[in-house]
Amino acid sequence: MDDVDLGGRVALVTGSASGLGRGLALALADCGADVAIHYHSSAEEAAATAAEVRERGVDATRVQGDVTDPESVDTLFDDVEAGLGSVDVLVNNVGDFDPRHWEAIDLDAWHRVLDTNLTGTMLCSRRALPAMREQEWGRIVNVGYASSEQALVGATNFPYFVAKTGVLMFTRMLAADTQDDGITVNAVSPYVLESSDEFPDDAPRGRWGTVEDVANAALFFCRAESEYVSGENVEIDGGWLPEEI
Repeated sequence: MDDVDLGGRVALVTGSASGLGRGLALALADCGADVAIHYHSSAEEAAATAAEVRERGVDATRVQGDVTDPESVDTLFDDVEAGLGSVDVLVNNVGDFDPRHWEAIDLDAWHRVLDTNLTGTMLCSRRALPAMREQEWGRIVNVGYASSEQALVGATNFPYFVAKTGVLMFTRMLAADTQDDGITVNAVSPYVLESSDEFPDDAPRGRWGTVEDVANAALFFCRAESEYVSGENVEIDGGWLPEEI
């Protein structure tokens, strides 16, 4: 988006070493933001993404942490603040999934999917809020899934659907709770993206969704001029309307 100016702002994208998170981080850098590249275990990929961010003429730092652990979240935000400054734009992108039938998912996998998608979004948002409130400006963008608006679920990947529906509920609660603080909280909810393993038979428009499709929606929410848009969810799905999942 050529009209998005984030010069002087600091952005943190969770899970931005690769995939969608990497694309969102680079899009924010293209708009002038300094970007913190977060990773859990992909240190080399995170370093490569940080280098790509710097090639765009802005600053970058690489931060490691487990978004499901409060102490780790505190540490990673401390590292961002030490390297770049307080977080102005937070993109909660991290989230595992498990495509197995729900009866085959063990309890550890169940907790991992719920915690990385929902608990991590809550913990990172809570940690970012004090600085945003103090400066009376902030943008939080949460990554959902295109079926969450209708609460559509299937027997496979069930904890992921539950978690992403929770992310949407959290988005709207937090938008209401920050409406007088100069902060907006919104969600972008893609369907199947180009990084997925299998092209779906019901993919609309005959193509994959792209990282750029998602980034364009996320950047709209980050604009200074979007200050009156909060608690919204944009589904990036090409008009997909499934009968079942």
